[in-house]
Amino acid sequence: MKAFVTTLISLFFGVMVQAQVLNPEPVSLDYYLPDDVTYNSNIPTPEEILGAQLGEWHVRHDQLVNYMYAVAEASDRVTITEYARTYENRPLLMLTITSPQNHRNIDELKEEHLKLTDASVSDDLDLSQMPAVVTMSYSVHGNEPSGSNASLAVVYYLAAAQGAEINSMLQNTIINVDPSINPDGLDRFAHWANTNKSKNVLVADPNSREFDETWPGGRTNHYWFDLNRDWMPMIHPESQGRVAKFHEWMPQVLTDHHEMGTNSTFFFQPGIPSRTHPLTPQRNQALTGAIAEYHAAALDDIQSLYYTRESFDDFYYGKGSTYPDVQGSIGILFEQASSRGHAQESIHGIVKFPFTIKNQFVTSLSTLEAVQGLKEELLANTREFFKEAAQEARNAPIKAYVFGEEADQARTKHLAEMLDRNQIDVYELARDYQDFKAGKAFVVPTNQRQYKLLTAMFERRTEFTDSLFYDVSTWTMPYAFNLPFAELNRDYNSNMLGDEFSEEELELNGELVGEKAQYAYAFEWDEYYAPRALYRLLANGVRAKVASQTFKAVIENGAKDFDYGTIMIPMGVQDDQDKVHEIIQTITEEDGITVYDLPSGLTPSGMDLGSGNFENLEAPKVAMIGGSGSNSSEVGEAWHLFDQRYHMPLSIIKSDNVGRTDLSRYNVIISSGYGVSESAGENLKEWVRDGGTLIVFKNAIRWAKSLGLANVEYVENEDSDEGEEVKVRPYVKAGEDRGAGFIGGSIFNAKLDLTHPLGYGFNNENITVFRNSTLFIEKGENPYSTPLYYTDDPLASGYSNDENLERIKGSGAIVVSSYGGGNVIAMTDNPNFRAFWYGTNKLFANAIFFGETISGGTAN
Repeated sequence: MKAFVTTLISLFFGVMVQAQVLNPEPVSLDYYLPDDVTYNSNIPTPEEILGAQLGEWHVRHDQLVNYMYAVAEASDRVTITEYARTYENRPLLMLTITSPQNHRNIDELKEEHLKLTDASVSDDLDLSQMPAVVTMSYSVHGNEPSGSNASLAVVYYLAAAQGAEINSMLQNTIINVDPSINPDGLDRFAHWANTNKSKNVLVADPNSREFDETWPGGRTNHYWFDLNRDWMPMIHPESQGRVAKFHEWMPQVLTDHHEMGTNSTFFFQPGIPSRTHPLTPQRNQALTGAIAEYHAAALDDIQSLYYTRESFDDFYYGKGSTYPDVQGSIGILFEQASSRGHAQESIHGIVKFPFTIKNQFVTSLSTLEAVQGLKEELLANTREFFKEAAQEARNAPIKAYVFGEEADQARTKHLAEMLDRNQIDVYELARDYQDFKAGKAFVVPTNQRQYKLLTAMFERRTEFTDSLFYDVSTWTMPYAFNLPFAELNRDYNSNMLGDEFSEEELELNGELVGEKAQYAYAFEWDEYYAPRALYRLLANGVRAKVASQTFKAVIENGAKDFDYGTIMIPMGVQDDQDKVHEIIQTITEEDGITVYDLPSGLTPSGMDLGSGNFENLEAPKVAMIGGSGSNSSEVGEAWHLFDQRYHMPLSIIKSDNVGRTDLSRYNVIISSGYGVSESAGENLKEWVRDGGTLIVFKNAIRWAKSLGLANVEYVENEDSDEGEEVKVRPYVKAGEDRGAGFIGGSIFNAKLDLTHPLGYGFNNENITVFRNSTLFIEKGENPYSTPLYYTDDPLASGYSNDENLERIKGSGAIVVSSYGGGNVIAMTDNPNFRAFWYGTNKLFANAIFFGETISGGTAN
């Protein structure tokens, strides 16, 4: 009884202590700001615009925007620019903060500053007289909000602080503040945190609803993409605008403010030294270490725990803290232990939201102090980087790259577009070279300013000093686009260069060959936007067929060979022929599709147009399983592909609802998740049995197999020899050894059956596939059931240990199973990775449009 009473007393006082600690009285602005600094009363404080103290609530994006415009209106130190709009139409802002004198000459200063990147003139610059440029970017992950909230205090301080010290700093520095890199995600999370906040007594229990966001959470943008992986690909408008601003200024330092787990402390770079990309100069890491000393001093002053060098890396150039490193800048990653709400228990005590903001604010100021103390070294780093790059470019054995797919202008031009956005010069191929046709391919000379970055985008790397990667280990862009490419050395000369490519001039050129069809239209499936064109037709009730055999047909002024996957629209069976003609005109103009008028059903060779080898097509009615158990990024990538590129509707059904949903309204269902309930499984089995096409990739293969839907077998590890002596390893190596067995993101060679419906539209059986899992399946027992499999020399680029290489050799990449009247298409890899893996999107599209045409006799 005594023990029970003691426990009750302990619990009571524990609750009392928590209640006292978590009194929600907001902290004042003074909590964040440096001591002994006076402030201009004409500059509005965050409280005056927000109606609450900083950190009392999570700031909404509209409030953030209102504050930034209010400060810009009140201060002659600040100008503001809207550089892009999100998918949800929220503005992305850049504030330029410097002295009034610098503002009066800002264009001249910018022009002079960019000369640092021109090796031919940069030696003439007087670095002592030049201001350094800093870009501070906050909260690329929306549910890591301390950065964006800290930007309010940073902007107030820079606009309002008075005295000789701040005046000198502003005269010697041009500061670009990006207060919210991901407005859509920030708003999603702010709504969640504020909606679930208790007003009178804050709840710090990690089990409380406030700290358990509903799927998909606030980390990502509108389509659930991680924008911190998009700096180099620039798929999304947020990234395109932001990186354009980076190139407009070419800053000496770029800060990237994040959060991590609540039980962590505070991290700032440098990261793990062995995980720095080899193209990054060692000087970059030395300067990162010098800047770190300023952060350490600032955090020491406020007694914050922190660490460096033990985690994170500087390898993938698509991240915000690494993209600058390959362009003469210093990227700095900050990671703050997250409250994930307003206050949460941790192993270090209760982490309060204002405290997380303060650490981000303090290290923002320490960055500026470092830039003052190291100004000439940082400016010299930019100059030396581009001088060294110019020298390396002149001596490079590879003089140029040529790439292009004659049959698919869209993929070819979209790679050129990506390069152009990265300030890489790209030219049309002016004359035929080997298999590359003039006007159908592009040339990228290596002797140019962005030599380092273009090398990073084209190189194939399979040797590494470290076997662990925070993100992907490779991103060879021609492989990502599945484009033929070649490295030129002695073959290269400037006569190969035609007009310079510009993204503003990107046009997809289609045409109608012949007249308005009286008998039939046909178009091949090679072009990237052919699925969009076909959906326009099918969604409007147009009857279309796909060729499962090759044929030659009469066209205007001759005859043409048509490949597997050709789409044929017979006019005699259409309900509204005028509508068909109208849509054909649209797809030639907007989708870049060349359509042929076929005047007769009789062909010179191969099947005639009335052959049964033309399969009838049905308009896809597609659903994807999302919610709990699903990877939101993989669902979002499919959603983005459907909506932004194919202009198709995609229903996203929560996994919890699959068991009670009438699935008969869909003919295709997709999943990449971990599983569904027993009732959902039965519902899906009945649906497939009735003729549906189920597409599962990655982890969804496991539950599809467990339900008996996917008839696949795993490639198992070879058993160790009995009696083999156990190898003893040092305890400290355990994490490294486990990590080396993962495939964090590598590119593998695979063989595709071009005659299979899933191979339609491809022109080379050799394709490259991105993989970031260790799920391996055997080829199907039915010899026709594995249209895609890995080669016996599988590694194209990136890291894989020997064990995984052995397991992947000859294994299946896609295996088709039949179940009742339907098909189950199992893909080991995500064909839509991060929306820049254009090269395998068509595998996904083929499964959607042609999965129903796969003969059950060819499936497992």
